[in-house]
Amino acid sequence: MADDGTKPFAEWIGRASENEDVITERLAASFRAIFEPHLAPVADGAAPLGIHWCLSPSIAGMAELGSDGHPAKNRDLPPVPQPRRMWAGGSVETFGELRIGDRVQRRSTIGDVSRKSGKSGELWFVAVEHAYSTDRGVAIKERHDIVYREAARPGPALPPAISQAAPAERQFKRSIAVPTSPVLLFRYSAITFNGHRIHYDLPYATGVEGYAGLVVHGPIQATLLLNLAASEIGTPPQKFDYRGLSPAIAGTDIMVRRGAGAEADTYWTQGQDGAVHMEAKAILPPR
Repeated sequence: MADDGTKPFAEWIGRASENEDVITERLAASFRAIFEPHLAPVADGAAPLGIHWCLSPSIAGMAELGSDGHPAKNRDLPPVPQPRRMWAGGSVETFGELRIGDRVQRRSTIGDVSRKSGKSGELWFVAVEHAYSTDRGVAIKERHDIVYREAARPGPALPPAISQAAPAERQFKRSIAVPTSPVLLFRYSAITFNGHRIHYDLPYATGVEGYAGLVVHGPIQATLLLNLAASEIGTPPQKFDYRGLSPAIAGTDIMVRRGAGAEADTYWTQGQDGAVHMEAKAILPPR
């Protein structure tokens, strides 16, 4: 670990925790109700792709929440100095399917803690490695990158922790328009037990955190991209890398796209102003 102020967290590297959850019929039905018709086909009895992001959420009592709606203290994650937490990206490897009715064990291991300074102030990044297993073995391995930013201050709001991406001219083979209504965000927050106020509390999102509106969840975009990739290539990617570039604001359609030509394995979400919000790369399984 570099000498950048993160040495006190060295003992967290390699620390593991375990959680268990069940893919119920109700969870699968709720997930489909949110994302259909944008889900890739799966075998009978298999759970839709991306449902693993709904499993084993952090559950805390109301008195344990911070001002942003997240648990103020999560004993499974390092107590970095900055309180506000967001998705930054990650990587998903698929080894087998998850099925409805599966009891899924998630083993989470702290992979890295790093600190950076930028226009948004001090940022801390935590990489968590997850392994999702059933009685058939490991189904999914994932690296989840989390970014923490400074608490809200009086006066002008800080800019978003993820830098704004300039409009991009990209050639695409396929494009799907997905409406991003507040109801979509509320439903996804409900099935993931996500209390982060930027997704449902408009005065907070705009007046405190400085966004232009409600913010579309990172895993909503990742789910759409993963399913588009699986639909296009006919099977779940062996590996799926994704990263957030700029916040997607609810209220308009976002475009979920696959690249054309040499960029056919590249996927991204894009706003109507041309800004790219999240990009991903799919690696096909060996033939």
